[in-house]
Amino acid sequence: MSAFIRNSLACVALSVSLTALAQQTAPAPAGGTGMDMSSMPGMTQGPGKPVSQTGQPRPASASNTAMDMGGMGMSSMLGMTHDPAAQAKPATQAGQAAPAPASSTGTDMGGMDMPTMPGMGHDPSHDMHAMPPMRMQGGTAPADARSADYSDGIGYGDMAGMDMRDAGSLGMLRIDQLEAFDGLHGNGQSWEMEGWYGTDADKLWLRSEGERKGGSFDDSDVEALWSHAVATYWDTQLGVRNDFGGGPSRQWLAFGVQGLAPYWFELQATAYAASSGRTAARLRADYELLFTQRLILQPEFELNFYGKADPQHRLGSGLSDATFGLRLRYEIRRQFAPYVGVVWTQRYGDTADFTRDAHQPVFDRQLVAGLRFWF
Repeated sequence: MSAFIRNSLACVALSVSLTALAQQTAPAPAGGTGMDMSSMPGMTQGPGKPVSQTGQPRPASASNTAMDMGGMGMSSMLGMTHDPAAQAKPATQAGQAAPAPASSTGTDMGGMDMPTMPGMGHDPSHDMHAMPPMRMQGGTAPADARSADYSDGIGYGDMAGMDMRDAGSLGMLRIDQLEAFDGLHGNGQSWEMEGWYGTDADKLWLRSEGERKGGSFDDSDVEALWSHAVATYWDTQLGVRNDFGGGPSRQWLAFGVQGLAPYWFELQATAYAASSGRTAARLRADYELLFTQRLILQPEFELNFYGKADPQHRLGSGLSDATFGLRLRYEIRRQFAPYVGVVWTQRYGDTADFTRDAHQPVFDRQLVAGLRFWF
């Protein structure tokens, strides 16, 4: 057993000695683990590195112009040229390359010259000093240039049906109420109408309202007014008014305003003056409430005032009467609409006294039915 152990230890010692001797005598491969990259396209074997006495390769000095990676010369790669000036860089005592001067035109990255890379060369045409001077727009237009308004010399002409007629004169006549009524103390017919003719700025207005009872006119009037636009949706009006029916006729000078208030309320406020110091005022307001595009409810409110009493027309001073009506119409066409409704009338003050003396109602409620049309 002791002889077998001695022989085994002798074999082990001999193997260790041979392995150590082989490692000291065999040089280390320059290409890493045996992969030779010198045969690849564009990869050339750089100059051999000196080997020290111990068998290890010496460190590459900073003055080498190529980046040597295990024998692979980077300077021979495609697009990277060798800069001979890089070999002339002095080395310091410690073996490091001296820093490049600030005046160097190329960025030296281990021998890689950046300005010589493909697409990185200097193009003299890109020099700002070599560009032609910029000229401001102006001067004479070329002969084939278009006209400034793109009309190319074609003048404006009339086209039938396309003109806006902003300055043209237009007119309209609207019979707002043509109705029969049946009240608590009688029945009859009444009307309310208006018409105008003119431009957007100036118009001639005609207005009339009244009623007929027992075959004769009662409390009726007609007005002729000149209307002038003073603001958006608002006109001033100046003209005359004539009363007839229920007594001697009266003539008045009229001045007022008419327009569309916010939330689509139509307003009329008119003051009147007549001979013998008579004055009067009328305020009207109406609104259209659309249930559908054809079914419309129209409330209407009217107040009448007089400055002095007029017994011949059974009118007292102050607030004479107030009228409120509701009319529901159906527009078969925009220009033609039948309606039904109810109207309440209340008389006040001396006017109420005159009405009682004539055996007429102070308060009256009337059921009405009629037509509304315009053209």
